[in-house]
Amino acid sequence: MNMSLRIEYFRKLRELIQKIEEGDAVRQIEQAAAVIADAMKKGGCVHLFDTGHMLDSELVSRAGGLVAFQALRIRFEIENTVRQRPELASKDRSTEGLAAYALKSSNALPGDVLVIGSVSGKTKLPVDLSLSARKMGITVIALTSVEYSRMLKSDHSSGLRLFEAADLVIDNGAPPLDAMLEVGGLDAAICPASGIGAAVIMWSVTAQVTEYLLADGLKPSVLKSINFPGSEAFNQEMMSRYAETSL
Repeated sequence: MNMSLRIEYFRKLRELIQKIEEGDAVRQIEQAAAVIADAMKKGGCVHLFDTGHMLDSELVSRAGGLVAFQALRIRFEIENTVRQRPELASKDRSTEGLAAYALKSSNALPGDVLVIGSVSGKTKLPVDLSLSARKMGITVIALTSVEYSRMLKSDHSSGLRLFEAADLVIDNGAPPLDAMLEVGGLDAAICPASGIGAAVIMWSVTAQVTEYLLADGLKPSVLKSINFPGSEAFNQEMMSRYAETSL
């Protein structure tokens, strides 16, 4: 049983990558890369916001990755233990508006690019972040499962899902409910597609951005593995160069 599931997983994985490579995502990847490369050439920055499916850790500070891809992380915590009464459970605790405050408190500026990853695209924060960023003049690229998202109702007051709230959408190829393997004897499928799909897409975007910049005579800052002698000094030089040029 375990061997057949492993083989089936690799088959599904190949299908996912082929779907990304040969489907509409190719055009979307090229468009996203063009937007990012253009922003970098003009001194803009690239921010990555993810809802927890690998993206902002996979792309940031990685050997072979661009220094230009930087994580935007929003953390908001309130600790208050008074009035723990059931009737207060219905109190309006909407987080809408938090994204606008977070962006204004960050180093994001008009002309930047924000990549938002959310497989469902229905929750408040990614949608609110997309709408707020666009109001600031930041171009938003969404990584989401359009098929899955179309089946869901938005939690945001606008009624929009992420694929409807962004400037550019890249479909990560994940099926409804995300998981790829249906297993007899289990009540839920296993092995989600969205994280791997997003990683494949964004590394292909990285390759395309690099190609576009080199074609214009510009060399982006790339990191080396910190485990190799001399890499620490090299990476520090790359980060200093990026701070000055946004490349």
